[in-house]
Amino acid sequence: MSMLMAVAIFFASIVVTLGGCALFTNGIEWFGKRRKISEGAIGSVLAAVGTTLPETSIPIIAIFFGTGQERTEVGLGAILGAPFMLSTLVLPVLAFLLLLYARLGKREAVFKLDYREVRVDLLFFLSAYAIAVGCGFVVSRPVHYLAAVVLIASYVYYMRLKFSAAADGESELEPLIFAPKRAVPSYGMIGLQGVVGLVGLAGGAHLFVTAAKSIAEDLHVSPLLLALLIAPVATELPEMSNSFLWLYRKKDRLAVGNVTGAMVFQGTFPVSIGLIGTDWSLAPSAMATMGLALVAAGASTLQLVWGGHWRPWLLGGGVALYLGYTASLYYYGF
Repeated sequence: MSMLMAVAIFFASIVVTLGGCALFTNGIEWFGKRRKISEGAIGSVLAAVGTTLPETSIPIIAIFFGTGQERTEVGLGAILGAPFMLSTLVLPVLAFLLLLYARLGKREAVFKLDYREVRVDLLFFLSAYAIAVGCGFVVSRPVHYLAAVVLIASYVYYMRLKFSAAADGESELEPLIFAPKRAVPSYGMIGLQGVVGLVGLAGGAHLFVTAAKSIAEDLHVSPLLLALLIAPVATELPEMSNSFLWLYRKKDRLAVGNVTGAMVFQGTFPVSIGLIGTDWSLAPSAMATMGLALVAAGASTLQLVWGGHWRPWLLGGGVALYLGYTASLYYYGF
């Protein structure tokens, strides 16, 4: 593939992803409004699970249907890469965007959140991921199976908590894109738009990976850096796109809930797949990414415990963990 073609595909991936993002977020908001579901549940569960489904299929296919040692490496890489990216890169980028939007006069430089919801999400993630890290030091398969059951049960309980919350008051909502003249669109149109949006998000991420891989090869970028920086960013592109759009529209609960809810899902269900389908023997680099994800999420939680809210500039500082780990891989191969 020529460099020109790769660049064209790269920009096409951005257009497709943003289009899918607009369709999906608009559709999921309408579904929540019709079902009288709280914004917390829409962002943390419906949007989070919906956008993680395409990437969750990667470890399932790699672990249960792949062959050779590569299946384990690919599967575990997909499982552990998502929480690392979400906690050390996506949340800080949200903070930076908030400051940028404020500088441009689009909004205030303050997150408008129900921080109790955010604290619940982060504590669920920290508890679940701590169990996953602990299993890395235990070779007993029965313990791994038990941990997997506990993680799945905890996510079921998490969903129950979210959906039991009372619905919010009426918020400003644009007409459904697929039915702009309908005051109350049908479930069929909402579902169709949501599915098309998800397909667009998955397709945009696939195009992104294809273009980025070709560009990296032409520029002779290290395969290790490609695996660390480009592939994980592509798999988290749907969550990032949705959250960035919601943040721009001043729907902070949806924007942040989409990320923290995805962290809870990624720290429970995919991890359970790894615990059941592999021996969960983790290399030092894998343990490092898990530890950094816990540190980043722990620091974000500590802000809430001490100050009661997030300071965007302080939350954005978490990106130093991501950049530091990237530098260590580049210079030391760790």
